[in-house]
Amino acid sequence: MDTFSDVKPPMVNAFTHGKRPERARWWIVWTLFLSTTINYISRQTFSVLAPLLTAQFHLSHVELSRILGAFQISFALAWLLGGMFLDAVGTRLGLAVAVIFWSLVNIFTGFAGSVFTFAASRFLLGMGEGVNWPGASKAVAEWFPNEERSVAVAIFDSGSSVGGALAALIIPWIALTLGWRWSFVFSGMLGFGWLAVWLHVYHPLDRHPRVTREEVALIRAGHNTVPLSQPGEGLSRWPSLLRNRNVWGIVVGRALTDPIWWFYVFWLPQYLSDAQGFSLRRIALFAWIPFVAADLGNFTGGLISGYCIRRGIPVIRARTWICAVSCLPILAGIPAARVHNAYAALTLICVALWGYASWSTMGLTLPSDLFPEEIVATVTGVSGLAAGLAGAAFTFVVGLTVDRFSYGPAFLAAGLLPLAATAALFLLIRSPGEAIENEIVGNG
Repeated sequence: MDTFSDVKPPMVNAFTHGKRPERARWWIVWTLFLSTTINYISRQTFSVLAPLLTAQFHLSHVELSRILGAFQISFALAWLLGGMFLDAVGTRLGLAVAVIFWSLVNIFTGFAGSVFTFAASRFLLGMGEGVNWPGASKAVAEWFPNEERSVAVAIFDSGSSVGGALAALIIPWIALTLGWRWSFVFSGMLGFGWLAVWLHVYHPLDRHPRVTREEVALIRAGHNTVPLSQPGEGLSRWPSLLRNRNVWGIVVGRALTDPIWWFYVFWLPQYLSDAQGFSLRRIALFAWIPFVAADLGNFTGGLISGYCIRRGIPVIRARTWICAVSCLPILAGIPAARVHNAYAALTLICVALWGYASWSTMGLTLPSDLFPEEIVATVTGVSGLAAGLAGAAFTFVVGLTVDRFSYGPAFLAAGLLPLAATAALFLLIRSPGEAIENEIVGNG
């Protein structure tokens, strides 16, 4: 069986047997959107408060980069280990455990008071939060046919933009009203409300109490991968993935693009404070806007690629060309560091994040396009490890560069890296004639 299937997707009648399929899968993906939103509110609490905490604890940019980098290192490890964990225990239990863990850690971050305790808290937070994306990608692979996957990924991944925007709006007001420590308590408590919803909404496809036979038929007819195995079966196969060029295309692509997101997400509030003179109150008024632009980018890439696939364009070709076109708006971030008008700088950053989010949606969709469902979380985890480590290194470099020079070199690198990432996709990703069953499944 050729599981890459860079051919026209199967035409699936949404009204199988004359009955419209139910939408259990869309309830699931919107619940994943909520987990991603809460994930970003939790992680952005520190970043939004960074100008206040930097002043209160007299932190240098290098010390700030160490705190931010501690999160990224553990986050990277969690993508890999979390992917293996999810493939072993299943999506339902795996994501529930992860959300409980990161919520508790975020609450206890409110008791931190030094570079070491902040860094330790952020490291533990990353260990929990890194499980969210392999888990969401695995759920999409299980529950969505090819032509719907990019939209499903856009939905859950857009939670990062919504969460970042909400954090920029809400966290400063909690800090100014109740004190910064209560901001961490608030963002940590959100995960426990989500947990009850998740356990009600998500069940495996073959045991879901509210899925119809018509929806199951629709999902399975639209899959181009091998049948879903039992949890844990894919674990023994993951080392062989490192010999697959498609894995390396995904890994290199994400390693060269994720640092862009980390830069804008983690450093934007500090940049607005340092370079544009924004107060915490003013950050609350404006720092959410670039996240809205990123949210639009998620849906731009997802909807356009889905449209192209429905028009008969091969799946992988649609994904990679969306990445290529998305590089153009990302370049708008380069002049942002040279613009003295704060609103012009924010506009350029918005355009750049719009392009980045479109690219990212394709990058997160590719594992489910190219690999069997039972190892999608592991493949996503391998790419997340590389992306997180690259992002951590970039964060450290930004801290050194800002202390010694300015934000200019960081904005320049953030604009150019996607060009190299897209080149890697075109050079490494292959679909027709390279059946993964022979290379990976056969090795099992």
